[in-house]
Amino acid sequence: MQLAIFDLDNTLIGGDSDHAWGEFLVERECVDGERFRSENDRFYRDYQQGALDIFAYLSFALEPLAQLSRGQLQNLQHEFMQEVIGDIWLPHAETLIQRHRAAGHHIMIITATNRFVVEPIVARLGVDTLLATEPEEVDGKFTGQVAGQPCFQEGKVLRLQQWLDAYPQYAKGQKWFYSDSINDLPLLKQVEFPVAVDPDSRLREEALTRGWKVISLRGDYEDFASAMDW
Repeated sequence: MQLAIFDLDNTLIGGDSDHAWGEFLVERECVDGERFRSENDRFYRDYQQGALDIFAYLSFALEPLAQLSRGQLQNLQHEFMQEVIGDIWLPHAETLIQRHRAAGHHIMIITATNRFVVEPIVARLGVDTLLATEPEEVDGKFTGQVAGQPCFQEGKVLRLQQWLDAYPQYAKGQKWFYSDSINDLPLLKQVEFPVAVDPDSRLREEALTRGWKVISLRGDYEDFASAMDW
C-alpha cells in the first residue's frame, strides 16, 4: 500500500491559507486589525525563516476561533473559500493528485495549518486523509488552544508515525512527500520519494544538494510535466 503525502500551503495551493485567513479576518473587521495584521505578518516571517515558535503562534492564531460564534465562523469559512482560496487554486495540483489516485495510492495532506481552516480546502481536493493541527474543542466550542501535537516540523513526522501505527498496511509501502518549505525537511528526509514543489530558497538548495526532484505546479504544462514522471 503506497502513500502520496502532500503539504498544502504554497504546495497544492498558490498561497498560505493560514496567513491568508488572518488577513481575511482583518478585512472583515473580526479582529483588532492593526495588532492582528502586525502579529500575523511577524509570525509568517518567522515561519518562512524556519524559526517559528509554533505554540506562541497557535496561541495567537486560534484565539479568533474562541471569540467568534459557530455561525459566524461557518459563514466566514464559506466566504473565505469563495473569495480567497478560489484565487490561489492550482489545477495542476488536482491533476497530480488524480495521477496518484489512479495508481492506487492513498492520498494524504499533512499541514501545520489548523483543521478548521483547511478542512474545506482538503474536501474540495478530494483527499483521503487529513493530518492537521487540531484546535481544541470543549462542549462543541473552540477554546483557542491546540489539542495534542501540532503538525509542524518534527511534529509532522510524529503525527504520520501515529497514523501509520493505526494503519500498519501503509507502513512498509513506498511514500512520496511533496512540499515547498524548509520546515518540512524532517519529513522529506523520511520518505522514499521527496519532492520539492515551488520550494523556498533553502529547500531548493537542500533538494539540489540531495538530488531530490524539484517541480512546479504553477507554471505551464511543460514545467508541470516533470511532476508526473514517476
